[in-house]
Formats: sequence, C-alpha cells, structure tokens
Amino acid sequence: MTTATASPNESIGMLLKQWRERRRRSQLDVSSAADVSARHLSYIETGRSNPSRQMIERICDELDVPLRERNRFYLAAGFAPVHSERPLADLGAAREAVRAVLTALEPSPAVAVNVRWDLLAANRTMRIFLTDLPDELAGPPVNMLRLTLHPSGLASQVRNFEQWRAHMLRRVRRQLDRTASDGLEELLAELGRYAPPDSPAFPSIEAGHDLVVPLQLATSYGELSFLYAVTVFGSPRDVTLDEIAIETFFPADTSTAGILRSLADAEFVGTTPACHGGSTPRCSCSSLPAAQPTTSSRSAAPG
Repeated sequence: MTTATASPNESIGMLLKQWRERRRRSQLDVSSAADVSARHLSYIETGRSNPSRQMIERICDELDVPLRERNRFYLAAGFAPVHSERPLADLGAAREAVRAVLTALEPSPAVAVNVRWDLLAANRTMRIFLTDLPDELAGPPVNMLRLTLHPSGLASQVRNFEQWRAHMLRRVRRQLDRTASDGLEELLAELGRYAPPDSPAFPSIEAGHDLVVPLQLATSYGELSFLYAVTVFGSPRDVTLDEIAIETFFPADTSTAGILRSLADAEFVGTTPACHGGSTPRCSCSSLPAAQPTTSSRSAAPG
C-alpha cells in the first residue's frame, strides 16, 4: 500500500530546492555528487526540465530524502510513487527482525517507535513499565515523548527533568529538520508547552555522567538510571521501515542493572499483558513474546 500525496501546486523543482536548502547544499555541490550537470539541476528547479525516475532517485539519495518525501518527488514529477507503506504486522522478515532485536535486548527496556515517536512494539521489560497509563496518554497510539514529558505522565519521576527535557526537545528539532515529517512540528510545539511538574514526587537533580546524558527515574522499583541507544534499518525500501527506530535503555549503573535482572527473573502475575488485549498501552506488538504485567502501582517508562 502506498499513501503518498502531493499538493496540486507542488512542483518537482520546488521540492528539490526545498530539500537542497534544507541540507544546506549548493546546486554545484549536489550536481557534482549526483553526477548531473549544474545547468540541468538548475533547469529542474526552475521547471524548465523534468527529471527521470533515475534522476530523482540519485538526487534524493544524495540529499538523504526520507522515503515518504521521495514519493512526493515522484508524484510531483508525474510518476507513480515507488515506495510502499505497510503496517508493521505486514513487514514479514523485517517485522521478525524487530521482534528478535527487542527480545535480545532484554532485560534492558526497548521499544520500536515511528518517526512521530508513536509506540509500535515493546519488549517484555518495557511492558512492565507501561501499565496503568493515564487515560489521556494511553492512546491509541501511545506516544513515548508525550508519556515521558507530560505533567500527567512521568515528568514528576524524572529526577533530571529539565536536563532530559532540553535534550529531548533538541533531538526532536533535529529530527524535524532531517525528515520534515507531518505531525512532528505540532508534537514539538505541544511538548514545548508542557510545564515542569509543580510538585515533583521526588527532588529534582541535575544528573551527572561522563559519557552521555542519562535518564534518571525514581520508581516503585527504586532509582533507575539509563543510557539510550537507537537502532535503525539499513537501506529500507518501505516507508514504515524507513521510519522505524528501536530505542533501547541500557542500565547506567550496577544498581539499575540489578533491578532490571530482578524484574526479568521475577514470576509474573496475571495472564494478559496490557498491549495484548488489555486497555493500555495500545500498540502493534501482537507478534512479540507475551509478558505478564506486574502489579506496579506507578508506571515508569523510559521515553
């Protein structure tokens, strides 16, 4: 399934110029790297020439244009979109790869999210932290940034809230600049309007770490400190796959590592996890191993 759309007033030249300027590249630079004459590139931008499919692909490769936006290039040039967009459940081997990565990362919490940070899948450890979400944050879909920074979410549990909030807003701004994804600008504006928690349940701290900015949480399990890493697919051809990122939260200290091991080794209670028939969270992880929810009184999901 392909869902690309293009405005009737949107020309291939306009899109090319926008993305070239977004990447801060000159016509000469792009033309040389994409093996096209600077004159021909200029003619495309001004509408005096129409590129072939092969030319569009070369230019988009050079400008690192996301697949969703490439489909707009093709449509604007009068071609059918090239890149399909299928739900995670229909991605076959790629879906299994997501499942395998999430499972292999346990006991570290890990999630697969799309470009707007909506939850697509989670491993068993992360699901432990995704129980009992407030109705306004439960989705569908669950948005991991909204869950982490919203005053009704985890804001009062993030010990280094101001530091983590500033870090995440910078990251979303960079992502918006790189992808120009629909909905991301609105999400960024919404996140920027969130006020810090008025009465944090735990004293705020400015986390110190000599490697990276950690996420420090005060939870019912104890103090947790995480470092995060991002995994993406190489050379994707499907829009959904191009936009999937696996966010993994590794323990930043021995105490957190011990707590995660204890959670993984604990005997779970109940029979149906929240994202497999329960009310929350609502995600697309029906193919992943079914973990049983704990009886935690407070959710504490990294995001």
